[in-house]
Amino acid sequence: MRPLLLSLVFSLSAVSAMAQPIVVATHDVTEWKSVFGQVETRDRLPARARIGGTVESLAITEGDRVTRGQPIATIRDDKLDFRIDALDAQLSALTARLETATTDLERGRQLRDRGVITNQRFDELQTAVSVLQGEIAGTEAEKLVVARQIDEGTVLAPGDGIVLSVPISRGSVLNPGETLAEIGGGGVYLRLAVPERHATALAQGDGIQITTAQGPRTGIIAKIYPLIQGGRVSADVTVEGLDARFVGQRLPVRLPIATRKALLVPEAALTQTGGLDFVTVETATGPQQRVVLPGARVTQDGTQWREILTGLMAGETVVQTND
Repeated sequence: MRPLLLSLVFSLSAVSAMAQPIVVATHDVTEWKSVFGQVETRDRLPARARIGGTVESLAITEGDRVTRGQPIATIRDDKLDFRIDALDAQLSALTARLETATTDLERGRQLRDRGVITNQRFDELQTAVSVLQGEIAGTEAEKLVVARQIDEGTVLAPGDGIVLSVPISRGSVLNPGETLAEIGGGGVYLRLAVPERHATALAQGDGIQITTAQGPRTGIIAKIYPLIQGGRVSADVTVEGLDARFVGQRLPVRLPIATRKALLVPEAALTQTGGLDFVTVETATGPQQRVVLPGARVTQDGTQWREILTGLMAGETVVQTND
């Protein structure tokens, strides 16, 4: 009885080692292309000097956070102060002349009423007053323009974001329109440069795989640019939770470039003996081990599969055995 019981136990163990049979079928396998993506801000806004002059103060440096309208630097042009002084002196002289002309006009009105001077002479006095009033108005407007230029010496942040670069320092001399700082804002995305031979395989909305310091992430292609530069096509990828501390950081990315058919079996269905790979196939005469040539590992729906290049055919039944 004891040998019979032992044989029964071994038979039950062998049966329990056999898992549920799997019918081999062809599956769609995505081929991936490894490239590098670069972290970029959505907006890159240059803060420019609106007047020429010397940088008197600089309130920012690389990495600072700024808000739209925040003063970040002051540019001073001493010539504008001199023009204000000159215009003030000119206004004082014109005001004095206007007072004299107004007095002459009032006196001329009295003389005209008594018939001492002609209407033509009175008109000349009145014209002189109007001309001086116009000159004063023009000088005051010019003074406002110069004062506005002085106010424009205060450089404001063009938008919310982080300061990416400050190519100048205090004491630098700038011309109107020169860049004082570059502000990155609007969030971050991943900019890809894809070889043009793979560009036609990409489509807006495709998912990609990204390796970050926080672990693998999935991104969505948001935009593909039509211009090819240097044999590469640019594409923007939105990635939720992308680290925005380092703009320009390069991250490894895997792009889906094609889909092909492949025979897949579970990774656990393979066994190795003597350097050869075997799978157990259900046949009419019972389970039979067969030599196969495995290919790449494929993950689908969270399950690890192995591609079989040769040794199996679609429709055959593979039995997974537990070691």
